[in-house]
Amino acid sequence: MSGSRWAALLRGINLGKRQLKSAELKGVVEGLGFTDVKTLFASGNVVFTAPGTNAAALEAAIHDALAKATGLKSEIFVRGPNEMDAIVAANPFPEVAKERPSQLVVIFHRDAIDPAPLGELLESYDGPERVKATGRELFIDFPDGQGRSNLYPAMSKARPKLDPVNTARNWNTVLKIRDAL
Repeated sequence: MSGSRWAALLRGINLGKRQLKSAELKGVVEGLGFTDVKTLFASGNVVFTAPGTNAAALEAAIHDALAKATGLKSEIFVRGPNEMDAIVAANPFPEVAKERPSQLVVIFHRDAIDPAPLGELLESYDGPERVKATGRELFIDFPDGQGRSNLYPAMSKARPKLDPVNTARNWNTVLKIRDAL
């Protein structure tokens, strides 16, 4: 099959009761007729070749096929290689990427991030994290690690002003996904 390379990032996979084996995910994507399918890690990342250029259509197809095959309903975020390259290039915290890549997180959103509610949150939040929005992605430097941070609870309280539909990956994973495309 000729087509374009894509990465699909699934939200909330292998957290709590939302279990999905990589082989199952690969089978669902292959069942759609997509080729060169490869899963990365156990957090719901898959790269593949598919016809067309409509990411939203691919998101819907994977979502529906996954729900039908496994009963799991997960938000899907699809990005192409040019988008992943642009995300890597847009990293506002290159020193963190080099020195502490597991503490740099990219949160993928479906739509462009509205700066107003994000600005309101950051004005009222007094933590060590640095946050920068670029397009549909939010970059967060967690100098003390995600587990000790109060930023996620603060973001949860700011919903629905902040888009709650998203999925996060650390910098190491972002690079692996980009490189697999």
